[in-house]
Amino acid sequence: MTISTESRPSLSQRLRGLSLEAVGFAVIGASGVVVNFALFWILNNVVGLASLRANIAATLVAIATNYLGYRYWLYKDRDAASRKREITLFLLFSGIGMLIETGTLGFTQYVLGLDTPFEKLGGKFLGLVIATVFRFISYRTWVFKAMPELEDPEVVQEAELLLAAEDNRSLAN
Repeated sequence: MTISTESRPSLSQRLRGLSLEAVGFAVIGASGVVVNFALFWILNNVVGLASLRANIAATLVAIATNYLGYRYWLYKDRDAASRKREITLFLLFSGIGMLIETGTLGFTQYVLGLDTPFEKLGGKFLGLVIATVFRFISYRTWVFKAMPELEDPEVVQEAELLLAAEDNRSLAN
């Protein structure tokens, strides 16, 4: 079996693809941040919900909106053969990210004593930054896995020809 160098992207092409992926991740993430922070502010300062509870509720809503963006826009070309596995892992890693974010907010508020509304937003922001790095790595590595690269396009072409010939034979019978 021969391996064609044309079928494998160069290092610069892979880095360009990764940077485009990071930009897409940031766009979807930014929309989630807007949802997260707006809902957190409303729940904490208007409704009067405790900051950690408001954070959990706001983060859960943002997780749902982000999943839709990742699945149907950014990672739409990724393997979706097992949606149950994908959603389970997405929720698991999102939950860990939520714990990172909420733990950081709790630390800044209850240990460091940063308790004003804007200090709470700062603690939430710090937790969100840490959790975002974790989520980006886990989503792209385990949740939205790339389709496997085909080593030899000639084999694929031969297989397609054989399948087409078999279809033609079954139609003729």
